[in-house]
Amino acid sequence: MAAMEMKALISVLLIFITISLNPLESMASRELSPTAIVIGAGMSSISAAKTLSDAGIKDILILEGTYRIGGRIKKTNFSGVFVEMGANWVEGVNGQEVNPIWTMANEIGLKSYRSELGNIAANVYKQSGGLYNEPEAQKVVDSAEEFFNFSANVSVSLLRNGVEDISILTAERLRHKVPSTPIEKALEYFRYDSQQGEPPRLTSLRNTAPLPTFVDFGNDIYFVADSRGYESVVHYVAKQFLTTNKAGEINDPRLMLNKAVTEIHYSGKGVTVKTEDGGVYKAEYVMVSTSIGVLQTDLISFVPPLPDWKLLAIDQFDLSVYTKIFIKFPCKFWPTGNGTEFFVYAHERRGYYTNWQQLENEYPGANLLLVTLTDDESRRIEQQPDSKTKAEIMEVLRNMFGDDIPEATDILVPKWWSDRFYKGCFSNWPVGLTRHRFNQIKSPVDRVYFTGEHTSEKYSGYVHGAYLAGIDSANSLINCVKKKVCNPKDDQLFQDENVPVREEQIMVATY
Repeated sequence: MAAMEMKALISVLLIFITISLNPLESMASRELSPTAIVIGAGMSSISAAKTLSDAGIKDILILEGTYRIGGRIKKTNFSGVFVEMGANWVEGVNGQEVNPIWTMANEIGLKSYRSELGNIAANVYKQSGGLYNEPEAQKVVDSAEEFFNFSANVSVSLLRNGVEDISILTAERLRHKVPSTPIEKALEYFRYDSQQGEPPRLTSLRNTAPLPTFVDFGNDIYFVADSRGYESVVHYVAKQFLTTNKAGEINDPRLMLNKAVTEIHYSGKGVTVKTEDGGVYKAEYVMVSTSIGVLQTDLISFVPPLPDWKLLAIDQFDLSVYTKIFIKFPCKFWPTGNGTEFFVYAHERRGYYTNWQQLENEYPGANLLLVTLTDDESRRIEQQPDSKTKAEIMEVLRNMFGDDIPEATDILVPKWWSDRFYKGCFSNWPVGLTRHRFNQIKSPVDRVYFTGEHTSEKYSGYVHGAYLAGIDSANSLINCVKKKVCNPKDDQLFQDENVPVREEQIMVATY
């Protein structure tokens, strides 16, 4: 009898062990039940997760779709030096307030170089035939500067008087300053498209002139050229709350890479997140930090679908495409030294390989040039072979410097627009998007919270905007979790707006 009882006990134990070790059962759904899941591991999501951790909410899980943290801050080795494929500058430095990213960069000793944007009038090239006469170019530069000051005053006036927003192009029309010549269009592109990533006809005047980044933090910008990459700033934030091994590498189990999220199920009781590899993760809340461009696609399905007010707000915002093409040569053939860092190519086709930067200061002896494309030109080159792009670049360079220049030996063409995890580079505030609509972009839906540089009202489009937005969104979640001070329900907060949306208020970029 005792032997039979012992056998029965062993059988029960074996069944228990078998169930416990069943590989078909999702470890995520069995063991992990964090208070919050953070989707993405870019600057904003890492900032949000750190803020939650600092507040004592340590039951978090970060799900990143790619193999790395950093998001749109990404380094790569190009011809023996590390260059930035995405964000490259610490923008807004040496002002009355201190940019938090600048503080971090200094704390970790990140190598960066002040970009010299002056003297551009001496560095404007004709479509063919060399440089423009400097006094002629200076007149165009002065006219553009006068318009910039005018537009800033108009923007302040619009805001003060509660007048409907207008585009930068409309302001140009008001001042009879619409560029028409190749040099006028090139210098307009250099000032506006290089900053917003989209043309003046799409960009809000009231929300971009003047830009709060430069008003608050200063006009200087610093180009990051460090073998550790600009992404080391994101790692610096992450290592303040995630565990690391002896080599300083993050090994915290709360960070899971290669976890592409496909579904988010949410209700008043909690959330369930599903990933491409079959993982299922449950939590009380979820923080979504994908780009606005990804939210405009069907990469992630929300169950139930997000409400109409949320979708309308998301679809109204723009995600710019900003392509930095690095080109390697066997030797230098361009001017170097003070006052030559940036030069402009004035082609009759606006935005056609307009913005150039020689990188001798940042990468001495590397013989690198950087040319920047945006918007439709960026999308065009992403869809053609790099060899064709290289041929176009060589033709432009020969138009500027003559036929005897050497052939490029290497080229790097980032493709952010084609990448399903990003769909672009940084957000741009389009004309017609009201503050009310913007607040709806960042507003939570039930237990689903949103963050990202596109949720930063003052600094959207910037790394510091991403960092500060993460803190802001996390604090909203903390207030809900700890103080039970949650956002009003959708119908209380948004459905009282009975004013119909006019067509001109919905700006959809055409590709």
